[in-house]
Amino acid sequence: MNTWTSGMDMNVLWCLFGSASLREIAIVAGGCDPRDNILSSAELYNSDIGRWEMLPDMNKARKMCSGLFMDGKFSVIGGTGIGNIKYLICGEVNDMGTRTWRETPNMFPAQNGGVEVNEAPSLLAVVKNELYAADHVVKETRKYGKVRNSWCTLGSLLEHAMS
Repeated sequence: MNTWTSGMDMNVLWCLFGSASLREIAIVAGGCDPRDNILSSAELYNSDIGRWEMLPDMNKARKMCSGLFMDGKFSVIGGTGIGNIKYLICGEVNDMGTRTWRETPNMFPAQNGGVEVNEAPSLLAVVKNELYAADHVVKETRKYGKVRNSWCTLGSLLEHAMS
């Protein structure tokens, strides 16, 4: 029988963060604290040793962002920054070897000229180390080109089906 148990406490209390897992590790980054301060913090959990550890801060604070692993590196993309009313389109990639962050422009697909905070962000998926996005606003699917650091449109999303 499967059951839920409490895990180890994190070092920082936060919500609205980006997160992803790869094998034995999980990383959370960005988000906001209980006072609604937007964070640049990042924390790594290793399930083999059952411990959380702080990573260096990202270059930009952001909340409501997305986290993903691609090519063995953790990335946090999108979200809103301090004082922004539109989603950030830059991302940050963490090199797991050096534990340093590198900002990458245009890593989050711009939506309809820049979607304000009250719109939901694109849905993201990494398949075979390729990043895809489904943009519900313009009803398109897109693929991220790592070499050119740009997005290309693959096609249209299906219209809502009625039964």
